Amino acid sequence: MNKSNASQTTWPFFQRMARLFFWGLLNLFYKTKVRGLENLPKDSGAILAFNHCSWLDGVTILSLQPYRARTIAWSGNFKNPILKWWAAFSGVILISGGPKSIRRGIEEAKKALQNGEFVAIFPEGGISQTGQVRSMKPGLMKILEDTGAPVVPCYIDEMWGSIFSYKNGKVLNHLPTSLRRSISMHIGQPLFPNDQFEVFQALQRLSTDAVDLRIGRFMSAPEQLIKKCKKSKFKVKVCDSTGQTEKGGTLITKALVLRKLLRKFAIADDEQVVGVLIPPSNGGAIVNFALALDKRVSVNLNYSLSEELINECIKQAGIKHVLTSKKVMEKFDFNLDTEIIYLEDFKDKVSGLDKAIAAFQSFAVPAGMLCSWLGIKQIKPDDLLTIIFTSGSTGVPKGVMLSHQNIVSNMRAVDQAAGFGPNDTMIGILPFFHSFGYTATLWAGVACDMRVAYHFSPLDAKQVGKLAGRFEGTILVATPTFLRSYMKRCTEEEFKHLDIVVAGAERLPPELCDAFEEKFGVRPVEGYGATELSPITAVNIPPARQYDKFQVDHKQGTVGRPIANVSAKITDLDTGEELSYDQSGMLWIKGPNVMLGYLGRRDLTSDVIVDGWYKTGDVCQIDKDGFIKITGRMSRFSKIGGEMVPHIKIEEILTRMCDESPDDNSDNDQPNIAVTAIPDAKKGERLIVLYTKICKTIEELQAGLKDEGLPNIFVPSSDSFRQVNELPLLGSGKLDLKGLKQMALDQFVNS
Repeated sequence: MNKSNASQTTWPFFQRMARLFFWGLLNLFYKTKVRGLENLPKDSGAILAFNHCSWLDGVTILSLQPYRARTIAWSGNFKNPILKWWAAFSGVILISGGPKSIRRGIEEAKKALQNGEFVAIFPEGGISQTGQVRSMKPGLMKILEDTGAPVVPCYIDEMWGSIFSYKNGKVLNHLPTSLRRSISMHIGQPLFPNDQFEVFQALQRLSTDAVDLRIGRFMSAPEQLIKKCKKSKFKVKVCDSTGQTEKGGTLITKALVLRKLLRKFAIADDEQVVGVLIPPSNGGAIVNFALALDKRVSVNLNYSLSEELINECIKQAGIKHVLTSKKVMEKFDFNLDTEIIYLEDFKDKVSGLDKAIAAFQSFAVPAGMLCSWLGIKQIKPDDLLTIIFTSGSTGVPKGVMLSHQNIVSNMRAVDQAAGFGPNDTMIGILPFFHSFGYTATLWAGVACDMRVAYHFSPLDAKQVGKLAGRFEGTILVATPTFLRSYMKRCTEEEFKHLDIVVAGAERLPPELCDAFEEKFGVRPVEGYGATELSPITAVNIPPARQYDKFQVDHKQGTVGRPIANVSAKITDLDTGEELSYDQSGMLWIKGPNVMLGYLGRRDLTSDVIVDGWYKTGDVCQIDKDGFIKITGRMSRFSKIGGEMVPHIKIEEILTRMCDESPDDNSDNDQPNIAVTAIPDAKKGERLIVLYTKICKTIEELQAGLKDEGLPNIFVPSSDSFRQVNELPLLGSGKLDLKGLKQMALDQFVNS
């Protein structure tokens, strides 16, 4: 039976009326849109594979696609007699947890497909608590067996966050954010999958494409800032280790005052890009917010770089003015090739009228009206918000252009994954010149439903502990290197409120997680990102924010699943062919978090962004559940004798053999050993091991590498080990790969 005839016989009059009723009801409360109806097969049955992120998804399926789809559902949701009648009336295929019921459901679904009907299924097996597309259950492929039917991926967009979703962990626990929320259904191309992983990837990519087609109005970063701060007018939104606190109302007031002063006394109207040189603090946040409220582009300069490199960044960005303080300039003593504006000089220029007007705008004027007055509603998704210069770990820093869409989509996705709430306090220790610090601790810390407490240096462990204790910090984002330091120098009492600990930038060892959890009662999870990706791309869901057990949300040794609306794929390093799960290759990322490009370098941009996909340079695997595991980085490989040799793998084994116990009380929290390479006339490259201290002999280390099953070509020669005073690090705590290579050249070639 073809699908056209099937639809006529399976949509009796009363069922059509029921669909019309629910269509009208849905459109009364939501603005709806359907895209891709032409992709539905016209002469056969098909499985419609939907993402599942709200209790209203079944009604959405019934209402927004014109053909009858027999939905597979859990019988436990239809215990009420009226609901049972409705299930029978609508042709719902009910299954329970028992094997017999599942087999009956699968057989009934197969018959429906063979009869030319559509069968709607939620292959994730339950409602997503975070809005992410999660792994597919095996029942999908069992239904397909011997039917020849295609799978049509279908994505329902923007339903997560509604009152029917698990925002903040519960359904119906918050008020609607708008009178008519926008939702849409996106129907993809039919596919004949070999496994459920193909369906997972198709749904994930449909979720990414849906962002560009959203029908809802875009909300820029400063608009979201104003909205959240007005909601928390009389609650603390930012505080820092100096004891300064700012409530939502006063934060916006001070940002508006500074905005006016900058316009009046310092910065010309046509000066779009402005430099900022201030460590994480209330003042640093206010400066960045003032520039955003004035629709200017902030460039937070990396004060851990040399004066030469900072001036190179200033030159690349065309910065005419840098906003800073006299105290900061006294500390760093930079000679900058631009005009310096000291914030202290504005104190005498602020009038009582300026303060009164800003206070009125902050406390009395509605958010929408204030945004209109400031011209913020004119901001488009691709308008530039900031330029962040890469750390320079592999060369001269490049200016990464990040848009409002990049930053807003990133902080929203992280909010979904972590479930930030008004009782949360983020410990803001990452510098704003670091993309994680800019997105997470600056914007997400204030523009989401929480507060943030700043300290100017992540290296100052004792002060970080005091800050966490004083302001009851619940969220900490850091590197594993910093976590080691906090574990040694912070007390259980100071970290007793910690609920979420996320580490990135370097591998998070399981033994560090064990020791940290044993001391503080919270287990760190690993995430992944890049400056070019705004930066967060994937993350494991912290144990305290895992609200269900039907899906795995955390896997040790991985960096988690891609965040909502972000897609990942792996391609072969040689052929570029896309690979399936559990195969190593190049990691590519696509989504609203992908940068606009490198400042003034279209050539470099085109090298790393192809058809919207960003080439990360990381060698990874994606498992069948969608979790990403990093196995190396192209810049950290050597080609020796025609074979690719991974530095990170060798480094991890050597570190594990030489590492002291995690609770060691020594003062050294930095990496002790690192692997790089120098040119070699015979084999192309030669592996070099630089170390500050080792607890075994070089012969024992070589034997240990062989015992791990590494081939001889992976084992550095005895004369390739060299002790150094310290390993070069960047301000973010990551290894300075360029400095490391130069150190090796100085030790072995230039000496």
